[in-house]
Amino acid sequence: MTATAERKPAGGRKIAPRVDMPCQPAGERIRNFEEVALGYTQQMATEEARRCLQCKNPKCVKGCPVEVPIRDFIGQLAKGDLEGAYRTIKSTNSLPGVCGRVCPQENQCEGACVLNAKGQPVAIGRLERYVADTYMALDACDHLSAKLTCPAVDPELRVACIGSGPASLTVAGYLSARGIKVTVFEALHEVGGVLVYGIPEFRLPKSAIVEKEVQALRTQEVDFVTNWVGGRTFSVDDLFAEGYRAVFIGVGAGLPRFLGVPGENLTGVFSANEYLTRVNLGRAYAFPDYDTPVYQGRNVTVYGGGNVAMDAARTALRLGAESVRIVYRRTRDELPARHEELEHAEEEGVILELLANPVAFHGDEMGRLTGVTLQRMQLGEPDASGRRSPVPVEGDTYDLPTDLAVIAVGTRPNPILLEATPQLTLSRRGYIEVDEETGETSIPNVFAGGDIVTGAATVILAMGAGRRAAKEIRRRLKGGE
Repeated sequence: MTATAERKPAGGRKIAPRVDMPCQPAGERIRNFEEVALGYTQQMATEEARRCLQCKNPKCVKGCPVEVPIRDFIGQLAKGDLEGAYRTIKSTNSLPGVCGRVCPQENQCEGACVLNAKGQPVAIGRLERYVADTYMALDACDHLSAKLTCPAVDPELRVACIGSGPASLTVAGYLSARGIKVTVFEALHEVGGVLVYGIPEFRLPKSAIVEKEVQALRTQEVDFVTNWVGGRTFSVDDLFAEGYRAVFIGVGAGLPRFLGVPGENLTGVFSANEYLTRVNLGRAYAFPDYDTPVYQGRNVTVYGGGNVAMDAARTALRLGAESVRIVYRRTRDELPARHEELEHAEEEGVILELLANPVAFHGDEMGRLTGVTLQRMQLGEPDASGRRSPVPVEGDTYDLPTDLAVIAVGTRPNPILLEATPQLTLSRRGYIEVDEETGETSIPNVFAGGDIVTGAATVILAMGAGRRAAKEIRRRLKGGE
């Protein structure tokens, strides 16, 4: 536990300090791809659960996009009722083992916790992870929906999901546990979407967590069809012609954005999407056990300040880079990455190159990246939103050696499915427009959710969108039962 002194909230009750998460030491973990956070023990979880004030009006629930009954599951855990806590979480959250690891709880449930005023909110995410990891589900339906039995799946009530990321997995779990037949179509050769290709093994173990969730869905008669590309292998109209009653589009927004500076086509410049996919989905981190080596860099620079940039930087360190820098055009205070990820990155040796912006990459006579010119930046006056925009410091540039550059400045929608489905109404930015209450698109009985609607966001927001759409699909196919 931390050494922080105990505090007394209103009412006189002493609140113990927040229980720290045990982690691999930084010097050890940069040499492996095993999970960094090791998880709570039973004693740690019980101590942390007992910090919860059991508020009559729990604000933490309102901060959760899928409205997990947080107060209730923590109360059950504090009393030693692990099974009850698991069932409570699963009543609204299909992927608690995933969410407990990668969701930005500090901006959601923990951010709304009343103890956050003192900087010591209940560690809701860590407790959710503990419950999910520890509880052994009785059967697949129990694993999916917190019910001991599920209704038999009706093969005539067929729903298709395009894409197999968190939004689609949520739809599949919700509907299959309520007797509706779901088929998930995935363009890649493995199921899981961004959970598999985007998030590194050291943050989200694939076999221990993601595969377990997918296998539970298979047991509940969800079918997965891989290597099928929506908009190429099949169309939305094809699915309705084959008898599907509803379609959910959860294809994400996987087309990378680039910087648009000279030299970006040099060998050694990658999008974060490609770099992380090669390492995660291609298992390059396990070379030579997997025959998929990745481009190696000694002096690595990563451009961007979000979680994806942190993932790329920490991955490069584990692959043997001598130095890794994150180049970001604002200050540390504006970094959008989770505090925990930033803290872990710096512990591992990642260097922050702040108030800097790339203006050109340089290469040798073979077209291989050798360096980058950076423009020194400063924060200007606040705009209408109150945010200070970075502006160049006139005449102040400098060079850095780099032989591997990873661009992590965001993504946009892949146009393949969208161009093949012109009936879909798109937003000004090119994302699918949906009804905010139901998730339905401009095509009747075609729903969408996740990054293809919102742009790049979080796993839990995608799951929340999937849950809303699944509720409406169930209502239309099975009535109000």
